[in-house]
Amino acid sequence: MKKLFISQPMRGKSDEDIMAERKKAIESAEKVIGEPVEVIDSFFQEAPVDAKPLWFLGKSLELLAGADIAYFAEGWQDARGCRIEHTCAVEYNIDRIEP
Repeated sequence: MKKLFISQPMRGKSDEDIMAERKKAIESAEKVIGEPVEVIDSFFQEAPVDAKPLWFLGKSLELLAGADIAYFAEGWQDARGCRIEHTCAVEYNIDRIEP
C-alpha cells in the first residue's frame, strides 16, 4: 500500500471544505494508482495557537519525506506552501498526481 501525501490550499477554507477536498483527493489517487492508499495526515487541526505558516510548512515537509506519492489539489500553484511542497517532491523524486 502506497503512502499518500495531500498538498492542498487551506487558507480561508472551513475544516469541512478541507476534509471534503481531501476525500476527493484520496478517491482520485486510488483510481490513478489502482489500489488503496495509506493517507499521511497533514491536516494539523491540533496546531499550536500561535503557529506561523513556516511551522506548518516544516511539519508538512517532514511528512512529505515519508510519502510514496503526493497529490496536489486544485489551486496548489497559487499557494506558497503547496508550491514549496511541489518543488521538494520534484527534487526528491516523489511521484506526483496533479489533476
